[in-house]
Amino acid sequence: MRLLLIHTGGTIGMAEGPDGLAPVEGLVEEAVRDRLPSGVTLDSHVFSPLLDSADVGPRHWNEMLSVIRAHPDRPVIITHGTDTMAFTGAALSQALAGEDRRILLCGSMLPLGQHGDAEGNLSLALEAAFQAGDGVHLAFAGKLLAAAGLVKHDSHAADSFRSQPQAEPAAPRLRQFTEDRRFAILTLSPGMPTKALDAMLQHLDGAVLRVFGSGTAMSDEAVLAVLARAIEGGKRLRAVSSCEAGGLAPGTYAAGAGLWSTGIENGGTETPEAALIHLWLN
Repeated sequence: MRLLLIHTGGTIGMAEGPDGLAPVEGLVEEAVRDRLPSGVTLDSHVFSPLLDSADVGPRHWNEMLSVIRAHPDRPVIITHGTDTMAFTGAALSQALAGEDRRILLCGSMLPLGQHGDAEGNLSLALEAAFQAGDGVHLAFAGKLLAAAGLVKHDSHAADSFRSQPQAEPAAPRLRQFTEDRRFAILTLSPGMPTKALDAMLQHLDGAVLRVFGSGTAMSDEAVLAVLARAIEGGKRLRAVSSCEAGGLAPGTYAAGAGLWSTGIENGGTETPEAALIHLWLN
């Protein structure tokens, strides 16, 4: 029996140095080997350089996907920082849809060896890796969370993640990320200058737009014209709610009529991270 470890970096593999916490090569690999069940052989792929998750993006998702696909028929543990864990969870969940792989994401709020959550999260990931079933999950704070809809709701607590239910992902049109495509998450806010919104959209191929509540937006004709013009010009715009849970229900309020008349896509219950990945892969 074999297990694949992909170590990208993050707090779990850091230690105190002269300038504060910094990645230490070999720390995570040793911790995993010490906890391996009897009869399991470990294969490792370690990012070089190790990354703070703030620097993780499409190129790194592609590297993870390539390594996963090069090692078929075995479970995978990916150690990763917490700050962009939700983006990577959505990226792998959608890109691997239908490939019947078991992937466990793992990170921590404190590094290994600091009497925090790292050891428990890693042990949970190892235990879960060999359980039945497929899909991408996060092993964190004693729970396995579906990674497709992760939300980091607390920046300090050990129990810092929740998972919002997502629709079952269909096989995406693309199986990896085109790194030169330009997407972003934009948030509507009261008084947003029309020229600022227009300028941002001019430099993007598409965007996730966080709108109000169940799907409303300001009735400012200039703002709506900017959105409609962007869509008519071939840009992908996908709406999600600014609320963490509940999703969108177009048509519920008259205040949303102008927004939906632009032709914007309905992201439903998608998290902003999941909607962004949808734009990249579909």
